[in-house]
Amino acid sequence: MERQEMEAFLALAEELHFGHTARRLGLSVGRVSQLIRTLERRVGALLFERTSRRVVLTPIGARLREDLLPVHRQITAALEHAVAAGRGISGRLRVGFSSQMVARLLMRAIEAFKAVHPACEVTIQEVLLSDPYGPVRRAEVHLQVTELPLNEPDLVAGPTLLSYPRSLLVPVDHALARAESVSLEDLAGATLLTVGGSAPQHWCDHHFPRHTPSGRPIHHGHAAVSWHEIPVLVADGQGVTLASAGAEHLHAAPGVAWVPVRDAAPVLYAPIWPKQGATARVRAFVEALRTAAGQGPGAS
Repeated sequence: MERQEMEAFLALAEELHFGHTARRLGLSVGRVSQLIRTLERRVGALLFERTSRRVVLTPIGARLREDLLPVHRQITAALEHAVAAGRGISGRLRVGFSSQMVARLLMRAIEAFKAVHPACEVTIQEVLLSDPYGPVRRAEVHLQVTELPLNEPDLVAGPTLLSYPRSLLVPVDHALARAESVSLEDLAGATLLTVGGSAPQHWCDHHFPRHTPSGRPIHHGHAAVSWHEIPVLVADGQGVTLASAGAEHLHAAPGVAWVPVRDAAPVLYAPIWPKQGATARVRAFVEALRTAAGQGPGAS
């Protein structure tokens, strides 16, 4: 069996549509049909039932798909190993992360990356929100997964990997603690706790706004060095803060209520790296991140 026949068969078995399969493989519909007919002649039986409305696997086609999938994975992995060796994807890749929110995704990506690039060691380190771009600019990390937005001329953002709605953290005895949801307008009457340091103003204004959507001022209170301090400050009644709703299971604290914010933009996470730092290792790891996030070719 030719590899192109295998690729066309497995893609059509998944898509069950000649047009979608052709676009996926970068071939014409006629070429896909030709490859499938050639394979069916080789097998001596129909692998698909075609009508004007649908394409479905025959029992023989379904069995062939099950038998070919592990072989295809082995071939693909072998080729990826060879390409990695040819591109020199080895040495050490240093990856930063700004939040425990991305830790599970990062671990899945590292496992997948090392399976394909065993000669490359991956190390990780936390990046403080008070110095969000320092480590990547100082080459302490080659890339990092962090909160958007990014508007820095020397840095590049990759694909958005995760998206979470926002919550407002308030003391449990606060007037908003029992609300089903709150609005950004409610911040006009509160003290907003923030993260200080070297974060650029556009990033700070996005995550810790100074005005409500209608233009009313929001009073800023204590600026913490690390976000880990903030739930403690909220519980102490020193203010409220905005956070990713998905972080509640990681940072839930006694005395703090997490209330959904119905009109806030979601918190987005993406990989970033220096504009001149798109090495083969970085590109390969970004693909591993995409796959781990369910966006890549190997995603299930």
